[in-house]
Amino acid sequence: MDLKYPFEEMSKEELLGWIQDAAKLWLAHDGLWFQAVEKGNGMEKAIAHDTTAWSRFSPIEARRIMKRLGIEPGGGIEALVRCLQHRLYAHLNEQEVVEMTATSCIFRMKKCRVQLARQRHGMPDFPCRSVGIVEYTTFAQTVDPRLRTRCIACPPDGHPTEWYCAWEFTLEEKEQS
Repeated sequence: MDLKYPFEEMSKEELLGWIQDAAKLWLAHDGLWFQAVEKGNGMEKAIAHDTTAWSRFSPIEARRIMKRLGIEPGGGIEALVRCLQHRLYAHLNEQEVVEMTATSCIFRMKKCRVQLARQRHGMPDFPCRSVGIVEYTTFAQTVDPRLRTRCIACPPDGHPTEWYCAWEFTLEEKEQS
């Protein structure tokens, strides 16, 4: 018996539900993988492996998003912001872009599903700064190699209750020779 691809007959609402479920499953797998490595090797090694995984995954995700949206590399801040809206966790987390200009923007994660789950369980924030630096840098530079990433704050850094992490992206113009 051939199985049909069921998504072609779904409504927009059903498709959005499937996308959100897929994103939740992806994030659950990421968390379970991390916890297994942490349990067997400790937090430091788990973060090192997580950093390696994100350094590889973020460019893949950026390229796929760019292909789907028809964005060529080199699109600057506007292309980056558009791509950030299409990341898998954009379906799960609440994020915002503030202070956007043609050459820079600040991106903030207002609600983070991982951090909120830890908070519900009475755990401290997950110290994701080192992973985030690699994740956001490789993602941004895949969109446009001229983009530079600066962490404003990310756990274990302190942060206001309104957001968990904030990143500044700046378009670095090449010097004229």
